[in-house]
Amino acid sequence: LRKMIDGVPVITAPAEIDITTADQLSALLLDTTARGHTTVVVDMTRSRFCDCCGLHTLLRMHKLAQADGGELRLLIPSAGPVPRIMALTCLDRLVPCYSSLGEALTQTPAAANRRCDAHVPDADRLQTGS
Repeated sequence: LRKMIDGVPVITAPAEIDITTADQLSALLLDTTARGHTTVVVDMTRSRFCDCCGLHTLLRMHKLAQADGGELRLLIPSAGPVPRIMALTCLDRLVPCYSSLGEALTQTPAAANRRCDAHVPDADRLQTGS
């Protein structure tokens, strides 16, 4: 699903972004950029899962957008598995992540990126098994 908000395309990501849906998301993003939109917001607030295929798709599309002078902006929930995987993989340091649509539409990328080490206690717990 794609809609325009304040001149910026907002694409609603599927509930599960994995090997079965990543190509569809990629195709929609490529179609959006082919229409002349270099900055695109991907609304992941309803996404409950994102595997390595999904992460790769998002990173690849962000790099393509940057090459055209734009960026991919991710709207992610403040808690749950999606922001956790973004932090654990440090993708949130590479692709601008926002917790509200308003911020995603108006903020600069430098203000959006969250620090990966802000989630270190959770990462340490995973590694130590405590």
